[in-house]
Amino acid sequence: MGELRGGGASIVELPWRPVAMARSWLVWRSAAYQAVSLGFGLVWLIGLTVGLALSSALVILWVGIPMLATMVVLWRLAAVLERTLARLAFGVDVPTPYRPLPPGRNPLTKLKVMAADPATWKDLLYLYLRFPLSLVESAAAIAMWAATGTFLFLPLIVGFTREGAEISLGLVSFWVDNPLGALPAVPVGLALLVLSLYVTRAIATGHALLARVLLGPSASQAENRELRARTERLQASRARGVDAAEFERRRIERDLHDGAQQRLLAVAMDIGRARAKLDADPEGARALIEQAHAGTKEAITELRDLARGIYPAILTDRGLDAAISGLAGRASVPVEVTVDLPERPPAAVESIAYFIVAECLANIAKYARATRATVRVAREDAWVVVEVTDNGVGGAAAHPGGGLAGLADRAATIDGMLIVDSPPGGPTVVRADLPCTW
Repeated sequence: MGELRGGGASIVELPWRPVAMARSWLVWRSAAYQAVSLGFGLVWLIGLTVGLALSSALVILWVGIPMLATMVVLWRLAAVLERTLARLAFGVDVPTPYRPLPPGRNPLTKLKVMAADPATWKDLLYLYLRFPLSLVESAAAIAMWAATGTFLFLPLIVGFTREGAEISLGLVSFWVDNPLGALPAVPVGLALLVLSLYVTRAIATGHALLARVLLGPSASQAENRELRARTERLQASRARGVDAAEFERRRIERDLHDGAQQRLLAVAMDIGRARAKLDADPEGARALIEQAHAGTKEAITELRDLARGIYPAILTDRGLDAAISGLAGRASVPVEVTVDLPERPPAAVESIAYFIVAECLANIAKYARATRATVRVAREDAWVVVEVTDNGVGGAAAHPGGGLAGLADRAATIDGMLIVDSPPGGPTVVRADLPCTW
C-alpha cells in the first residue's frame, strides 16, 4: 500500500461542544488523570529533592557522583513515563527530544552527552513544576466534579441519608429535607456538568501544551526532525519510483519482444515465402500476402496499445477528462466518471492519475465481479484526489509486485500516497492523493 500520513492524536482535536465532550473518552481520560495526577507530582518532587540533595552532599566523598548519574537517568525515565501518560490521558504525542547517545559501552561518555543535552534539564524543570501544576489541576477537577455530583444526585442523597441539606445558589441558599425539595438542584448540576467539561478541557489543553514545550523537542529540533523525515520519505519514494520505472521498462521490452516483434517477424517470413511462390503459385502467394497483411494490422494494433500504455496521445491532446472517459467507454462494466479540476494539473500528475484509473478498471474487469464503478477526480486544496469505487466482492490488497503496489510506487514518485480500502464483500475504494502546485 502507498504511504499513509497521520500521527498521534492532537490535543486540539478535543471536542468543544458539550454533547461531543460528554461522549469523548479522551475528555473522561483527562478528567481521571487530573484527579490522580497529584500523586505523580508529589512523588517526583519528593524523590528529586531528596535524591539530588543527598547526592550533592555526598559529592565530596565521591559517592555522590554515581548517585548524581543515577538521578539523571531516573529523571529522564520519569520524563519518558510522563510522555506516555500525556499520550494516554490527553491524546497528545510528545516526540522524544534527546540527542543520540554515542556508541560503545563507556558510561561516562554517555553521561556527559546526557548532561550536556538541554532536553535533560527541561525534563527536570517539568518534573519540579509537576507538583504545583498537579495541585491546581487536582483541586479544580475534584472541586468541580464533586460539586457537579452533589447537585446532580442531591435528591438521591437526601432520600438515602434521610437528613436535610442546604442548597446554595450564589447569594441565595435554602434548606431541603425531602427529595422533592432537592429537585431544583438537578438543573444546577447539569449546568455544572457542562462547566466541568469545559474546565476539564481547558486544564487538559494547558497541561498538554506545557508537556509539549518542556518534554518535547524545541522548534529547531522539530523542524530538523521533520526535514529528516521528509528527506527519508522522499529518498524512499524516489527509490520506489526508480524501481517502478525499471519494471515498466522491462514490461515494455517483454511486450515488444513477445508481441509486435514476433508478429512482424512472421509478416516478413510470409512476404518472403509469397515472393518465392509469386511465379510458380500465384494463389498461394496471394494467401500468404493476405496473411501477412492481417499480421501487419495485428502488429499495428499491439503497437498502438503499447503506446497508449506508455503515454496516451488523448491525454496530451485533450486532458484527463477525455482520457478517463475513453477508459470508461472501453471498460467491462458501466463507469460513472466525474472530473472536477479548475485547470489542467502538471503532466506528471495527469499521467499518474490516468494510469491509476486504468489499472483499477483493469482489476475490476479481472477480479472484482462488479456490476458498476465510479471514478472521481477532484481538487482538494493542494492535492489532486483520484478515487475509484466498485461494488464488487472486495478483498483487494497491494501485494509486492502486484498492480496496486505498482500504483503506490507511481504515486510515491511525486510524494503522493495510495490508500486501498477493500473489505471482504466489498465495496472497494482505491484513493490516491497526488500533490499538485497549480
